[in-house]
Amino acid sequence: MVDNDPLILVEKVGKNNNIALITLNRQKKLNAINDEMLSQLQKNFKSLKKDSTVRSIIIFAEGKSWCAGVDLKWTASLGWRFIKAIKKGQKTFAGIENHPVPVIAAINGYAIGGGMELALSCDIRIASDTAVFAQSETTIGLLPGWGGTYRLPKAVGLSTAKDLIYTGRRFSAEEALEINFISKVVPLEELKNQAVEIAESISRNAPVGIKKAKKAINKGITASVKGGYRAEKKGIWHCFRTKDIREGITAVFEKRKPKFKGK
Repeated sequence: MVDNDPLILVEKVGKNNNIALITLNRQKKLNAINDEMLSQLQKNFKSLKKDSTVRSIIIFAEGKSWCAGVDLKWTASLGWRFIKAIKKGQKTFAGIENHPVPVIAAINGYAIGGGMELALSCDIRIASDTAVFAQSETTIGLLPGWGGTYRLPKAVGLSTAKDLIYTGRRFSAEEALEINFISKVVPLEELKNQAVEIAESISRNAPVGIKKAKKAINKGITASVKGGYRAEKKGIWHCFRTKDIREGITAVFEKRKPKFKGK
């Protein structure tokens, strides 16, 4: 990597070229997030939102670290303007969490502080056996500010989240699997391929159904039971207006694999 290399790389992968692979590429800084990286993440996710061919997204990283958190040199230079960085990060990660299609974090190396919060904004998290995690803000006198205090308890439970945030301790991929922070641990050399396999399995299903399921899950996790039911009914109502639902049911009776088109 040279100094003028793009901080974020985006390409299409998969059998049908319908998986977006976003690669963090600030290797010399362990992919620590600065203002420009946040801007590029926002820009790329907004662009992908307009691309109807994309069925899922993978966030990968080049180098020895997935994301070592916020760039402290950047934030230290901001002074009291630091709150603007907090707001920008919150907006960026909310955009990832609420993106219409599933987002998969394929984590290699460090996912520390803001890097762990970036992972939390993704729908599915898998990690290499070399991955190291920490919600470490309290070790430098802060607290998580990009969604860690409310996303982490939902992911691992209240007591475990408090343990990780209060101590700021580092933990392994094996422990991350045990506490359900991630869903799978794989050898480093297999990480990208495993992420693509998951994305491919998602891409074979009905796109509208996946989008509505994601929306209902995100709504239901914070809603009342009635609110969750309403989100499901609204999504199902929308799905029953698509051609894909007819294709899916017809494929069952004809004993073949459905060919969904997202319509």
